[in-house]
Amino acid sequence: MPRKGHVIKRKVHPDPLYKNEAIAKFIHCVMYDGKKSIAERIVYGALEVAAKRLNVSPDEVFDKALENVKPLIEVRPRRVGGATYQVPVEVDPARAQALAIRWIINSARSRKGIPMIERLAREFVDAYKGEGSAVKKREDTHRMAEANRAFAHYRW
Repeated sequence: MPRKGHVIKRKVHPDPLYKNEAIAKFIHCVMYDGKKSIAERIVYGALEVAAKRLNVSPDEVFDKALENVKPLIEVRPRRVGGATYQVPVEVDPARAQALAIRWIINSARSRKGIPMIERLAREFVDAYKGEGSAVKKREDTHRMAEANRAFAHYRW
């Protein structure tokens, strides 16, 4: 983080298949070692499998799954007089999207023993239905913010 000024957000080009910027960001987060074609194959394959299981369009599966995982509120540490409080704050939409993408990918990667396309497809289906480990992560974040609501007056 720079001490002076703000960092300008880079514009992400929409993905070639669905013309969706969020899917393009998701592909970039799945990518390892700059192998974008493999990441695209994994994400598009997972979306097709999930869409087939849910009988809806792939971009609708992605949007609803991401919406179900995005956190609305989180806790941030705030130091006041020698004590550190976990202060609940609202999440910026760009950060909420980044957290949701990260949580879905990490949940898919933690499932072992099956190909990544299948793992990601199962995670999309679970997130679409409002269950699974990525949604649980969101619920835990909200629960922690709710538990620390007493420190909300320390918000800056």
